[in-house]
Amino acid sequence: MRTPDAPRPGVPLSRRQMIKLGLGAAALAGIGTQWAPITAFAKELNDFIRGPAVPDIQPAQLSEHVWMIWAKDGFPTPENQGMMSNVTFVVTHEGVVMIDPGGSVQIGEMALRMIRTVTDKPVVAIFNTHYHGDHWLANHAFVDAFGADLPIYAHPRSRREIEGVQGSMWQSMLERWTNQATAGTRIVAPNRDTVHGDHFRFGDVTLRVHHYGVAHTPGDICVQVVEDALTHVGDVAMDRRIANMDDGSYVGTFHFYDELERNAPSRIWVPGHGHASGEVLAWNRELFEGIYENCLHAVEEMAGMEEARERVLQDPRVAGKAAETAGFEGNIGKYVSLAYLEAERAAF
Repeated sequence: MRTPDAPRPGVPLSRRQMIKLGLGAAALAGIGTQWAPITAFAKELNDFIRGPAVPDIQPAQLSEHVWMIWAKDGFPTPENQGMMSNVTFVVTHEGVVMIDPGGSVQIGEMALRMIRTVTDKPVVAIFNTHYHGDHWLANHAFVDAFGADLPIYAHPRSRREIEGVQGSMWQSMLERWTNQATAGTRIVAPNRDTVHGDHFRFGDVTLRVHHYGVAHTPGDICVQVVEDALTHVGDVAMDRRIANMDDGSYVGTFHFYDELERNAPSRIWVPGHGHASGEVLAWNRELFEGIYENCLHAVEEMAGMEEARERVLQDPRVAGKAAETAGFEGNIGKYVSLAYLEAERAAF
């Protein structure tokens, strides 16, 4: 028995029937040129499900070779269309190298327009600093522009997570958080692994990769632009924001900072969120120490989590940053909980 919406032989499919059958634009377009009405509908459907273009944001030059498109917001909304993390690019004699191209195909296309205001060189490589999708989903736009063989580097752990659960989860979450503004973005995972100590030479610029264990995530990399005394730290450190620590470690973050300062001396630290400066690591270290040390002392004294939270909020290292830290009120409780649980594991 055929349902009312089932297709009938010899009768063209309606728009409703096509959507119910799950025929995407690419599949419909491939049916053949003899099916001109269906091909036209395929284009219409693709336009319908794709989010709108992201408004241009002019890039700022940070150093001789490095430019950044700054994201003023720290969280995704329908209004900012998911533009919540900085997009950074390095202009070399050989071409442009992207470091975290953004969280949607639309953001990537905006970044490409902005790169063209600086240089006409092609993009020759991408580095994804970790597996959170606001940093890498824009890979899609660059592969569309420069081909599937474009080298996209990430730590092996990040690459596996993007190919697995994290990739599809972040794609879905960003669509939901932005009311479908990122729709049409497909998952393009890194196609090259990079590990601690790797060096890359792009014409006149040397990039060095740093990884020192679990910090923001288990697969964080930081990318040092050697000639510019500048290091992109991804989300290992943020400016006026608290880095999401659900997948990370406070103790691991302190170790990461120590090693970066020892092995990647930089005048400028470029965060994934917030402004670049020479103070990014110091600002984030002080905030995290104020959170973690109070939790550790509470655990050692057998005090509960609520007591730990009160100590954290009274610590000048934390209290002095509350007003200037985006999302502080809504998130400080979770970060105290995570620090307390980590301190419990360390103590026992």
